[in-house]
This record gives sequence, C-alpha cells and structure tokens, in this order.
Amino acid sequence: MTTIGEAISRVRNTLKAVKEDTFLTDRTIYFSLLKYGKTLLKREDNQNRLMKMSSLFHALPYIELIDVDRIEAGCTGISSGCNIKRTATKLPTIFDGMFGPIIRTVSSIDGTIELFRTEPGTYVSMVRTTTYKYNKRIYFWYLDGYLYLPNVDWDAIKVEAIYEGDTGEFMCEPNDACSLKQDQQFALPEYLFSEIEQFVIKEFSLTMSIPTNGQDDNQNAIR
Repeated sequence: MTTIGEAISRVRNTLKAVKEDTFLTDRTIYFSLLKYGKTLLKREDNQNRLMKMSSLFHALPYIELIDVDRIEAGCTGISSGCNIKRTATKLPTIFDGMFGPIIRTVSSIDGTIELFRTEPGTYVSMVRTTTYKYNKRIYFWYLDGYLYLPNVDWDAIKVEAIYEGDTGEFMCEPNDACSLKQDQQFALPEYLFSEIEQFVIKEFSLTMSIPTNGQDDNQNAIR
C-alpha cells in the first residue's frame, strides 16, 4: 500500500510545488487527502465494496478489557451496579462508513469466536424478550471511541478495522520506536487514490490561482 509520505509527494509533484512552499505544507495536503478520501470511502461502504478487501483492514491482536458500569455503556434501563466489559483505552481513530466506524471483525484473541455488532438500545430491547435466553451470540457496540461487550468475561479481544489513527501503541514492543507518520500506510483503497488525487489537485490548483494582491477586482481571477 501507499504510505502517507508517498501520497503527499504524488500530489506535490503533480502541482509542481516545492516543499518549502509555506502554504502547501505536508499537513495541509494530508488533511485534504483525508477529507476527500473519507467521502469516497463512505460511498464505497454504501455499495458494499470494502469488507471483502482484506488489504484495507488492520488487526489489533490484543485489546485489553476492563469492567465498567452498564450505565456508562449507554445501557439506559439496565440497573446501575451491574458491570459490562469495555476496552481499557480508546481505539485508534477508525474511518467512518455509512453506518458508523468501519469494523470488519471483533473476536476472541485467537479469532475462533466472532462477535456481532449492535447498539445499546437494541441490546437492551433484545435482552427483555422471552426468546433471548436461547440466543447464543456474543455482542459488542462502539461508543465514543470504546468497544463495549455485554456478555463476555474475557481479558482481551482482537479488533480488525480500517484505522485512520496511529496503531503504534497497540503494536509496538515496549523498547521499539513506532514508525513516523510519513512512513505509515495511507489506509485507503489504492483504486480510489487517483480519484482522491484529482479532487485534491483541483482544490489546490484553484486556490493557487487566486492572486494575493494587485488584481483588478473586476477581472476574473480564475481562468
């Protein structure tokens, strides 16, 4: 996959901009790439094209779980004092699809037991049904950067998703240095990059065409 640094360089080279240009910083280009990338990623998710593309997803193999109060987990209607499992720390930022964060699988750390996605209100309604006692599924939901698991007693889980944020703290050994931002993968489909690049280049080309001073107000500045 393309790294963030390579993606930025492609745009910069196309625009024939030098790195010292104070307007076109690496950060400016990267945020523009993300802006259009997120829009196109939602489109692809809505068309069910992402889940089969394994190369887009990155698995965090060991996410520690802790006990928290069910009220914190958004379970309105379930008595406080009962505990539920939650990831100990917030997950790295995950790209959003049409229906929330793009999470492919949440499972036991050995991958043999897969959990099913739900919402707090849906789960509360589910457990109140008379047939729930026959339900053997294990559920999770995403809320404010955390995953909540109402019916497991595990120490950790594995989470596979399309991460926007740095996953270094979840992957690096204590004495290892995590990679630089520029060396991290640009976690968007390769086949979308040309389209993303076109939007970014068009945006900057128009901006760079507007003079900062000395232009006749009656003259069209964009040609």
